[in-house]
Amino acid sequence: MITTAAATHQLPAGSVAIVLGTRPELVKLAPLVRLLGPAARLIHTGQHYDDSLSGRFLAELGLPEPTLLDGVGGQARAVQISVALGQLDAEFAARPPRAVVVQGDTNAALSGALAANARDIPLVHIEAGLRSHDRAMPEEHNRVLIDQLSDVLCAATEDNRANLVAESIPAERIAVTGNTVVAAVHDALPGPAERAELLAAHGLTPDAYVLATVHRPENTDDPAALRAVLTELAALAEQLPVLVPLHPRTRARAEAAGLDALLAPLTLLPPIGYGEFLALARHAALLVSDSGGVQEEVTVLGRPLVVVRRSTERPEAMAAGFAELVDAGPAVGHAARRRLAEGRAGLHRLAATPSPFGDAAASERIVALLTELVADGAAERPDPLPTAA
Repeated sequence: MITTAAATHQLPAGSVAIVLGTRPELVKLAPLVRLLGPAARLIHTGQHYDDSLSGRFLAELGLPEPTLLDGVGGQARAVQISVALGQLDAEFAARPPRAVVVQGDTNAALSGALAANARDIPLVHIEAGLRSHDRAMPEEHNRVLIDQLSDVLCAATEDNRANLVAESIPAERIAVTGNTVVAAVHDALPGPAERAELLAAHGLTPDAYVLATVHRPENTDDPAALRAVLTELAALAEQLPVLVPLHPRTRARAEAAGLDALLAPLTLLPPIGYGEFLALARHAALLVSDSGGVQEEVTVLGRPLVVVRRSTERPEAMAAGFAELVDAGPAVGHAARRRLAEGRAGLHRLAATPSPFGDAAASERIVALLTELVADGAAERPDPLPTAA
């Protein structure tokens, strides 16, 4: 196996284009970008971009300024993909990378995959093989398409690998690498003293509050679903503090639906940085969320989670005992109180349970795969013809 130091040395500067467009992608790709160093060429489609959120994440994670595409954010899905695809195609035509890397199942990832495919550039898909088997999820369509286009599929778990094999993807294109989120959490989690200071600033006692996030369209765009979730969170707030870093779109939807009274019992926070979120999550008695990334992060932090969604592409967190899946409504409160009742014994059990998403070396494995891919591609290309004098 190629060592990380040797692998990075063999990759030319700017040879690996990393296409992303959302804050979770920034978080999960940060360890890989840092390992690649000058070889990484970051391209942000602008799917989710603003100075207060994405700009803060870039600075906090120590990432270089990306090439930022225009006219993508705030558009409908088809427009996001088509506008980003056009600009990526021009970018790859002007400066062809040796390989393109995409992560997950975003519109940005699909745009990057299509652009690489159109220019016959080797494509690496990180977090390949996730499946919810829920065709109502746009992300499910994205991830299936990306996997079919990819030359190297980096599956986080053996279950993800099995999903790919079941779809007739050749086994030799698949590698089980673990998930980069494990290293991302370890890298970004503040130390004990800083965490204690943060909790004191919020007036919180460790293991005595709930941390909740709500942002998925299935919960925010349906007023009845949003009312159901906020009703359960407000009821929990009668028992212990419920912190909610409120996504701007969620706040707007709640206000439009006349749900201000349900927000009042909650401790609302503005959007916060990744390290601060992890610090709060690390000491929460319980998390309630519809986020995919949080399902992975709790397995590293050793915290229980109630997932408020119709379906999930990360059943490993459920199987390992970290999370359970419920619909918006009374089931949220029932599951939350059941997990809270486990108390310290439940927290100790989770702290002793290994994350199903692997160790902290996923990015090192991916760098080795990239080095091999780039070397193979260079060997297959003929030497350029000499230019005329």
